[in-house]
Amino acid sequence: MTFEVTILGSNAAVPAFGRHPSAQVLNVNEQCYLIDCGEGTQIRMNDFNIRRHRINQIFISHLHGDHIFGLIGLLTSYSLGQRTEKMDVFGPAGIQELLDVQLKYSQSHLTYPLNVHVVDPTESALIFSDKNVSVTTIPLDHRIPACGYLFREKDRLLNIIPEKLEAYGIDFKQIRDIKNGEKGISAAGKEIDNHLLTLPPYITRTFAYCSDTAYKPDIIPILENIDLLYHEATFNEEKSENAVATKHSTARQAAMIARGANVKKLLIGHFSSRYHDLNVLLHEASAIFNNTELAIEGKTFSVELRRMNSLKN
Repeated sequence: MTFEVTILGSNAAVPAFGRHPSAQVLNVNEQCYLIDCGEGTQIRMNDFNIRRHRINQIFISHLHGDHIFGLIGLLTSYSLGQRTEKMDVFGPAGIQELLDVQLKYSQSHLTYPLNVHVVDPTESALIFSDKNVSVTTIPLDHRIPACGYLFREKDRLLNIIPEKLEAYGIDFKQIRDIKNGEKGISAAGKEIDNHLLTLPPYITRTFAYCSDTAYKPDIIPILENIDLLYHEATFNEEKSENAVATKHSTARQAAMIARGANVKKLLIGHFSSRYHDLNVLLHEASAIFNNTELAIEGKTFSVELRRMNSLKN
């Protein structure tokens, strides 16, 4: 059961040093969710073999060009491929008008329903849910309205231990109820506790995407104990004045958020074109939060499937 993030673009503002503007794809059990869509996103999908037909939801953090200028190209390319399945696009106010103008003056006509959902970037709220994930906004602090997104995997049904059903003489018609946590009834009419019939449940996996933002420690409670955090790290501390002026974060600040929230792994990205060698940013973050990696384009970061610890009799 897949839960992994592939980095399509990791640079800030403009392409540089082979790096591209922001975009990522989260794959949850082969359903894909696109997060931001900077210039060249669909080209990077081709480069990294992303199956774009599996994307039905796109989440835009804010309307700066390096996060959205690839969106209209991707949406119209879907029409060229005769897509018919609806697409949901989430983003701050203005996103509908932006797309309307581009579609109008390019005389582009979509072959599928496009549903644009305006989110409030000032509060944390549940904005989307399907069979795989729930998605909650994360308020950020940038020069224009911006939000991050927290993806939380849905709880799954318990896994039956087939030999236990046979040992207790339990009718297979009870499987659905047992998967939902109910007791089983043996052939002798005795109630059998659920934990004797099932494996421990899987722990739900989590990924948070924190795009352009000034250092904002009040988001830490939203991020507590998540598996994987992507947090922008545009500058190092030597350029902290630039970070303040442009409402971005330093690598050290990203690491402080990760450490404060007790996340399991931190990815840093949105690298300034000042940095050809990204190790200066990695070293700065790693000094605060050891389990830090660079969001290198083409790299996929997986969260393993784990079961809760439980004693079985």
